Amino acid sequence: MDSYPIKPDNEFYHKLKWLIFFRLLFATLLLGSSLVLQMSEKISMTHQPLLLLYGLIAMIFFLSFCYALLLYRTLYPVWFAYIQISIDTFLVSLIIFLTGSYASLFSFLYLVVIIYTSIILFRNGSMIMAALCGIQYGVMVDLEFYGILSPFGAYESIAIHPWSHILYKVMIIMVACFAVAFLSGVLAEQTKNTRRELDAMEAHVRRVEKLAAVGEMAAGLAHEIKNPLASLRGAVQMLNEDLPYDPDKERLMSIILREADRLGGLVSDFLLFAKPPAAKIETVYPDKVLEETLALFQNDKKYRENIQIVRNFCSGIKVNMDPFHLHQIFWNLLLNAAEAITGQGKITLSISPLKNKFVAVSISDTGCGMSEELSKTIFNPFVSTKSGGTGLGLSIVQRIADAYDCRLYVESEVGKGSNIYAQTETGRISGI
Repeated sequence: MDSYPIKPDNEFYHKLKWLIFFRLLFATLLLGSSLVLQMSEKISMTHQPLLLLYGLIAMIFFLSFCYALLLYRTLYPVWFAYIQISIDTFLVSLIIFLTGSYASLFSFLYLVVIIYTSIILFRNGSMIMAALCGIQYGVMVDLEFYGILSPFGAYESIAIHPWSHILYKVMIIMVACFAVAFLSGVLAEQTKNTRRELDAMEAHVRRVEKLAAVGEMAAGLAHEIKNPLASLRGAVQMLNEDLPYDPDKERLMSIILREADRLGGLVSDFLLFAKPPAAKIETVYPDKVLEETLALFQNDKKYRENIQIVRNFCSGIKVNMDPFHLHQIFWNLLLNAAEAITGQGKITLSISPLKNKFVAVSISDTGCGMSEELSKTIFNPFVSTKSGGTGLGLSIVQRIADAYDCRLYVESEVGKGSNIYAQTETGRISGI
């Protein structure tokens, strides 16, 4: 399983804010416990370990204040998180050194750092921090063993312990760090994936409920508009044939007919969106349907020679779906991809098998792309980024998909293009 990609977003910044808060809370608890210990044991303020501990606490407060100031100002938030947590590992090493190094009871703090690293930076980040913690602990114990460092709070010399015992404890700490890093990283990635799927399902349910509420009304309204519009267009054609030729009148008539055709197309699209025709389920090959749709698309006026078509098909895959519906989905997605490309570009069509008898179908382009906010609403009716667009093309795709209880997904980046993909279960449609 690949490590989950880190994309700084509101959730990422929210996690960093909580990290700063808990760091301040830890420093406050450490300060309080130190004061209680000092007063109960009547330790002098000039006691060197206590002074160093207070200095360490002051450093944590100062760093947390700096992190809070830089949180929304940094240009590289992921690196900012790595720097914060790396410094945390050094601070933990200092706490361990001040409380006895090899004999310290606070080596578990390494595991705490690794766990919250996995929540913010996922498995890759937690493994890096596990290595950093293991190296620091090993070097610190090694320097103590050879007498280079003399830790505070140690009541006996490390030299009284056999080297094998020391090595065993160091290895236990290192193995624990990597084990916790791996397990917590996997759990964090699974949680992120589950949350993303739940968000997609919730958005899908909201969209279906919204469409169901207006579907019947919209279908009736479209019929009421379409019939008189056809009569109006026919009457204009008859008048145009009966009237004597006049260039000005001819131009006006052509404008009326053109706009009537455009309005008729809009009404037809809206009718298809509001109430798709009843499905006639058949066993079809999506690669063959896509090839047929592509042949029609390459003869359409919206197709340009400077658009390169790349096919990555896996043949022999079957799905149960109405061929007309599948053709309509592919047609609208191809038109959407072509309209997103200005100048030269590439459209990539992919059909590939996945695990558990699922198939991935995707149509990607190298067009202008979309922002994250727009990609969340692109399947809503009348949402369009193109001048003159109706905003119904992708809504029709979504509407047909909803009829099969299916979901669509979109990945897009401004300036790099978009990828609209689905997952289809062989033998039963479940994702187009």
